[in-house]
Amino acid sequence: MTVKNIEKSILQLSPIQRLRIVDNIIASLDKPDPDIERAWGLESDRRLAAYKNGKVKGISFETVKKHLTK
Repeated sequence: MTVKNIEKSILQLSPIQRLRIVDNIIASLDKPDPDIERAWGLESDRRLAAYKNGKVKGISFETVKKHLTK
């Protein structure tokens, strides 16, 4: 079966069926990398510890929002 045939078959399905196919395809492409997940976990722990120890200061949402709307 060619890609063209698959596309033609999919387009004949109901919107819900097509959405289910899209969700499954996206899920198959979006597999988290355990090494990256672990690295981000360590980094978030490091940042939280730095904040709690007073090494970095937080920024209020209002300040962030002002910078984003400039």
